[in-house]
Amino acid sequence: MDKKLLIVRCRGRILTALKEGDKVVELHLDEEERNSLLGNIYIGRVHNIVKNIHAAFIEIGNGMQCYYSLSDNKAPIFLKKGKSSQLQAGDELLVQVCRENLKSKPPAVTSNLNFTGNYVVLTTENKSTGFSSKLSKEEKQRLGEWLQPFISERFGCIVRTNAREADEKTFQAELKLLTGLYEEVTEKAKFRKPLTLLHQNNPTTWLSTLRDTYKSGLTEIVTDDPSLHEKIRNYLEHYQKEDLDKLRFYEDPLLPLIKLHSLESVLENALKEKVWMKSGAYLVIQPTEALTVIDVNTGKFDGNKKQQDTFLKINREAAREIAREIRLRNLSGIVVVDFINMESAENRKLLMEEFSSWLKLDPVKTTLVDMTALELVEITRKKLRKPLLDQFLATRGAEENSSKKENEF
Repeated sequence: MDKKLLIVRCRGRILTALKEGDKVVELHLDEEERNSLLGNIYIGRVHNIVKNIHAAFIEIGNGMQCYYSLSDNKAPIFLKKGKSSQLQAGDELLVQVCRENLKSKPPAVTSNLNFTGNYVVLTTENKSTGFSSKLSKEEKQRLGEWLQPFISERFGCIVRTNAREADEKTFQAELKLLTGLYEEVTEKAKFRKPLTLLHQNNPTTWLSTLRDTYKSGLTEIVTDDPSLHEKIRNYLEHYQKEDLDKLRFYEDPLLPLIKLHSLESVLENALKEKVWMKSGAYLVIQPTEALTVIDVNTGKFDGNKKQQDTFLKINREAAREIAREIRLRNLSGIVVVDFINMESAENRKLLMEEFSSWLKLDPVKTTLVDMTALELVEITRKKLRKPLLDQFLATRGAEENSSKKENEF
């Protein structure tokens, strides 16, 4: 299926939309110049240890405290160590921001440094070689051969799904770039002061979408804004030359790109709590601090068959729409779905199998855990960026603050 990446200005912000066929499947909303902390590498200083949650808080500069899991970080990269064999206040170590602040939660950092490219991720803690589960056996074998000259005891490599689109020269050129970056950061760390930023994730937040978009089937990168077109071109020339020929400038003064693809309407609907489906049934999507709850309702659906057949039909339609909404809204962490209860174990099995197949289309790791005794379906999705609603609220807050400052003068 052909895919297009559309990048437009929307209410003073940058809206990035990935379209597969006639459906928008991903949305991101960012300030134009906002640099994400995600991926940045610092010389952090341990501020304190909180034993009851088995965690530490590490300062990375400007007084910012970050959460550091002691359970998940078994091999800290120390630059200055106290007398205790265990992590203690005052220790200095290399850390990377692995999660942005989410609502009331601070950013999280890790000792497992990742150097992420379009095709490969270098890792410092896991020193083995891994491959995306979406790659075929033949693709893994071919890419493993290309990877062989770069294998080292100092770091590991994870080959991304996008690598299937690369040729050997491009693939190995990126590996050379990433290994050079690893050497530069680890060497620089020996001579810098604590709380120093050693490596900044290159792209601004909206440009990082160009790197992280699943490339299979991507035919066009389109914008109708001259300054955005220039920035995208510069980024592609430096980091993704293989995608430069996909960049297109759309020009029609009578019908802007945002109107052509109804992107404002798609964004507005993706921020609503209620989602209507074609059958007349609807979903209610409610994010909370700990998880997201999705409820399936019969709504205006008027089935002519037996009640249980009606429930199965609604649930199957809902499964497909929920998989799309999770990706569109960038919901992450724990998601709990309350489908309409069905008496038949065979129907429940059919629903779970179908739901699983839709969730597997998501390029972000999404796991269908199980259906509980109360017939609630549990899903987990890897946390990468903030959910769309949080992106919207953050950029709206920045916009309001900017307006207030302007009014002060």
